[in-house]
Amino acid sequence: MTGAADCSLGAALRALRTELDLPGAFPPDVLAEATEAARAPDLSAHEDATGLPFLTIDPPASTDLDQAMHLERRGRGYRVHYAIADVAAFLRPGGALDAEAHRRVTTLYFPDDRIPLHPAVLSEGAASLLPGGTRPAALWRIDLDGDGVAVATDVRRALIRSRAKLDYAGVQRQIDAGTAEEPLTLLRDIGRLRAEQEVARGGISLDVPEQEIVEHDGSYGLAYRATLPAEAWNAQISLLTGMAAARLMADTDTGILRTLPLAPDGAVARLRRSAQALRIDWPHHVPYAEVVRSLDPEKSNHAAFLQECTTLLRGAGYTVFEGGDLPDPAVHAAVADLYTHCTAPLRRLVDRYASELCLAATAGKAPPEWVREALPALPKEMAEGTRRAGTVERACVDLVEAALLEGREGELFDAYVVDVQDRDPAIGTVHLRDPAIVGRIEGGTAPLPLGERLRVRLTRAGPAARTVLFAPA
Repeated sequence: MTGAADCSLGAALRALRTELDLPGAFPPDVLAEATEAARAPDLSAHEDATGLPFLTIDPPASTDLDQAMHLERRGRGYRVHYAIADVAAFLRPGGALDAEAHRRVTTLYFPDDRIPLHPAVLSEGAASLLPGGTRPAALWRIDLDGDGVAVATDVRRALIRSRAKLDYAGVQRQIDAGTAEEPLTLLRDIGRLRAEQEVARGGISLDVPEQEIVEHDGSYGLAYRATLPAEAWNAQISLLTGMAAARLMADTDTGILRTLPLAPDGAVARLRRSAQALRIDWPHHVPYAEVVRSLDPEKSNHAAFLQECTTLLRGAGYTVFEGGDLPDPAVHAAVADLYTHCTAPLRRLVDRYASELCLAATAGKAPPEWVREALPALPKEMAEGTRRAGTVERACVDLVEAALLEGREGELFDAYVVDVQDRDPAIGTVHLRDPAIVGRIEGGTAPLPLGERLRVRLTRAGPAARTVLFAPA
């Protein structure tokens, strides 16, 4: 990790906010409504579940906590209590706060700040499942058998109290050292069982090392972050809940699904050619998901192939259905089942609506009219919001990369090629280990060696350029 120049980077980040026309400060009427809602939320329909010792697992600095869990044994199986922040308890449909959430759609993250979906008085205060306070939640109870298969689902409004705010690294240390209490050891046990269920249904989770912007002593740098097992186990609990929510919606003929169509044959054929070029063994009778699970991201050719695999996950969207048959496609191809987003309502607009649909389904009631009225527009709103969040994320990484390498044009670096364009194999993407850079490469005449190590020369950098560019050395 290397620190980026603060002044030029800060100016570039400010310019980025202006250029993308991103939301600024919350309007006074929105803040006033949020402050009043934080003082007096609607708790009339909430049961008392404060006796359950919930805990949260998030990055250490996080204060917008959407989920809390309590895991326990149930005979030979398990019971998952999963509490999701009840944002609807604080929002008046059609009010200023609701309208502003529809304008923002998602929380946007920058190295030096974030643009939240909801005012901090809610997202980092009254609605956040912080430890020590009583909070309203949509409380899921999902019973699993001994193999981790869901056998019963219930969700209702409840008041909960988190006892502890944990982080992934600390949880992993406790489990590895054998000092974790049962709820945490059950996270490992249930997470592993659910991962086995994922394999059985043909689902896939890509373990691609991610570039992460990190702050140290007031400057910013980049590092590759490998996923801890505890993060994967925690993700399985969220995935379980999203699948349970989608089933509830399907059973009542009204909902919004997160969908991903199966990759077309041409994309799979291209991936097979990449596997051959990268010396990845992929027998014709072996499913794609099984090949991916056999890969080691620490190996350069495996990491390059995993990067290529992300092309099969493009095209995800949100699909509304109401009455009649499920939409086509209805399944999320990577999950290999029905799935919806419902576990992050503090940071993502659609999750609030998914919670309301599931609460109504469990209670045997029709969804609230304000939910049904908003459903048709949600896919387009979420598509635009998701696109904007992706643009911000990529632009921030590009800026930090450019700032890290400013003034080093002409230097040589060791890299390996993680992607090559089909139409021009002399253009592609290279992955540097140190510093943790992923950049475009062009300017050569020979085809780039996909998955191979390559000596490259930096030809362009700096926040003014907003990107880095390499050429074969």
